[in-house]
Amino acid sequence: MIETFRHLLSLIRFSHTLFALPFALLSVAMAWKQCGMRIADCGISGKTLLGILLCMVAARSTAMAFNRLVDRHIDAENPRTAGRHLPAGTLSVTLVILFTAACGLAFLASTLLFLPNRLPLYLSLPVLAFLCGYSFAKRFTSLAHVWLGTALALSPIAVWIAIRGEQVMETPLDLLPAVVLGAVVLTWVTGFDIIYACHDFEFDRTRKLHSIPARLGVARSLRLAAICHAATVGMLALLPLTFPHFGWLYWLAVVGVSMLLAYEHALVRPDDLDRVNLAFFHVNAVISLGLFALGTLDLWLGSR
Repeated sequence: MIETFRHLLSLIRFSHTLFALPFALLSVAMAWKQCGMRIADCGISGKTLLGILLCMVAARSTAMAFNRLVDRHIDAENPRTAGRHLPAGTLSVTLVILFTAACGLAFLASTLLFLPNRLPLYLSLPVLAFLCGYSFAKRFTSLAHVWLGTALALSPIAVWIAIRGEQVMETPLDLLPAVVLGAVVLTWVTGFDIIYACHDFEFDRTRKLHSIPARLGVARSLRLAAICHAATVGMLALLPLTFPHFGWLYWLAVVGVSMLLAYEHALVRPDDLDRVNLAFFHVNAVISLGLFALGTLDLWLGSR
C-alpha cells in the first residue's frame, strides 16, 4: 500500500507542486496586504488557507494523472518516457483512473471551504476542464506550451478570487494585480516548457505531434524561450504599478530572478541539451520559492 502510494506521488511528480504553489501563496500575501493587513476583513482564515492548499494539490494531481493516462501510448513509444509508470506497468490504468477521479472530486469538494464565497465552486468545473484539456493540446496546436503556462497562471488568480470574491464581483479591476502575477507565471512556465520540450523535438516531428521545438527547431525555440523569460522580467517590473505595496526587497527578488533566468539559458545550447533537467527543475524551483519568500517578507516588513 505504501509502495503504491509512493508510485502515485512519483506519477504526478508531486514535488513539482513547488512551481505554482509559491505564486499562489504570494497571491495570498498580496490579498492580505491589499485589505490593510486586517485578516478579519480579508476573508483569510485557517479554513481558507486549507482550501487553497487542498485545491492546489488536488487540481494539479488531477491534471497530471490525467495527462499520464492520455499520453500513456505516446510515452511507451518515446525512449525518454518509456519507463514511466503506466508504460512500464508499475501502476495499472484502472488504479490511475480511480486516482484521477478521486483527486478531481477532492478538488471540487475543497472549493466548499470558501463558502459563503460561491465563485470558486461555480468556476471549479471550467477550471478543471481547462487543466485537463492541456493533455490534448499537443495533438492539434504548437501553443500547447502556452496552454500549460495559462493553466499554472490560474493559480494566483484563483487564490485572489477565493479570498476577495465579493470585491472582485463589485470592482473587477480589483483582480488586476493577480492577473499581472498570473502573466508572470504564464510567460515563465511557457518559456521553461519550451526548453524542456527540446528533449523530444525529433520524436514529436516523427509522431507529428505539435510543439514549438518540432515546428521551429531547437535553436529558434531557445531564442523564443528567452523572449518569454524577458517578458517574465517585464511583468515582474509591471506588478508594482498595479500593486504599489512592494519595496526594495521585491526589487531585489526581481534582480535575482533575472540572473537565474539568464543562468538557465546559459545552461542550455542547441548542440548541448544535457543540462535541460538542471535548468528545468532546480533553477525554476529556486525562482518560485525565492520570489515568494522575498516578496512576502517585503510585504510583512512594510506593515511594521
